[in-house]
Amino acid sequence: MTIDIQMRINNDLRLKKFIREKPIWYKYLNRNPDIFKNFISDMKATYKLNTSDKISKTMDNLSMIQAFLDVLK
Repeated sequence: MTIDIQMRINNDLRLKKFIREKPIWYKYLNRNPDIFKNFISDMKATYKLNTSDKISKTMDNLSMIQAFLDVLK
Protein backbone atom coordinates (compact mmCIF):
# COMPACT_ATOMS: atom_id res chain seq x y z
CA MET A 1 0.00 0.00 0.00
CA THR A 2 1.38 3.37 -0.91
CA ILE A 3 2.21 5.97 1.71
CA ASP A 4 -0.38 8.32 0.25
CA ILE A 5 -3.18 5.79 0.73
CA GLN A 6 -1.98 4.98 4.24
CA MET A 7 -2.05 8.66 5.16
CA ARG A 8 -5.56 9.08 3.74
CA ILE A 9 -6.84 6.09 5.71
CA ASN A 10 -5.18 7.22 8.94
CA ASN A 11 -6.58 10.74 8.63
CA ASP A 12 -10.18 9.60 8.14
CA LEU A 13 -11.71 7.77 11.10
CA ARG A 14 -14.43 6.14 8.99
CA LEU A 15 -11.90 4.70 6.55
CA LYS A 16 -9.75 3.50 9.42
CA LYS A 17 -12.68 1.79 11.10
CA PHE A 18 -13.84 0.24 7.83
CA ILE A 19 -10.47 -1.24 6.91
CA ARG A 20 -10.24 -2.76 10.38
CA GLU A 21 -13.69 -4.29 10.00
CA LYS A 22 -12.93 -5.65 6.52
CA PRO A 23 -9.20 -6.47 6.46
CA ILE A 24 -9.44 -8.04 2.99
CA TRP A 25 -9.03 -4.47 1.72
CA TYR A 26 -5.43 -4.47 3.01
CA LYS A 27 -4.64 -7.16 0.48
CA TYR A 28 -6.57 -5.49 -2.34
CA LEU A 29 -4.94 -2.10 -1.77
CA ASN A 30 -1.48 -3.63 -1.45
CA ARG A 31 -1.83 -5.39 -4.78
CA ASN A 32 -3.54 -2.58 -6.64
CA PRO A 33 -3.57 0.92 -5.11
CA ASP A 34 -5.64 2.18 -8.05
CA ILE A 35 -8.81 0.68 -6.54
CA PHE A 36 -8.87 3.18 -3.68
CA LYS A 37 -12.05 4.70 -5.17
CA ASN A 38 -13.68 1.26 -4.97
CA PHE A 39 -12.61 1.07 -1.34
CA ILE A 40 -14.26 4.41 -0.61
CA SER A 41 -17.47 3.47 -2.44
CA ASP A 42 -17.64 0.16 -0.54
CA MET A 43 -17.21 2.06 2.72
CA LYS A 44 -19.98 4.50 1.77
CA ALA A 45 -22.29 1.64 0.80
CA THR A 46 -21.60 -0.21 4.05
CA TYR A 47 -22.13 2.82 6.29
CA LYS A 48 -24.99 4.16 4.14
CA LEU A 49 -23.31 7.46 3.34
CA ASN A 50 -24.43 7.68 -0.29
CA THR A 51 -26.67 10.54 -1.35
CA SER A 52 -29.63 8.22 -1.94
CA ASP A 53 -29.26 6.77 1.56
CA LYS A 54 -29.20 10.25 3.08
CA ILE A 55 -32.33 11.26 1.15
CA SER A 56 -34.09 8.09 2.23
CA LYS A 57 -33.17 8.67 5.86
CA THR A 58 -34.45 12.26 5.66
CA MET A 59 -37.71 11.12 4.11
CA ASP A 60 -38.16 8.53 6.87
CA ASN A 61 -37.56 11.20 9.51
CA LEU A 62 -40.07 13.52 7.86
CA SER A 63 -42.70 10.80 7.73
CA MET A 64 -42.12 10.01 11.40
CA ILE A 65 -42.54 13.69 12.31
CA GLN A 66 -45.69 13.85 10.18
CA ALA A 67 -47.12 10.80 11.94
CA PHE A 68 -46.30 12.33 15.32
CA LEU A 69 -48.00 15.58 14.38
CA ASP A 70 -51.09 13.66 13.18
CA VAL A 71 -51.31 11.95 16.57
CA LEU A 72 -51.18 15.30 18.34
CA LYS A 73 -54.12 16.70 16.31
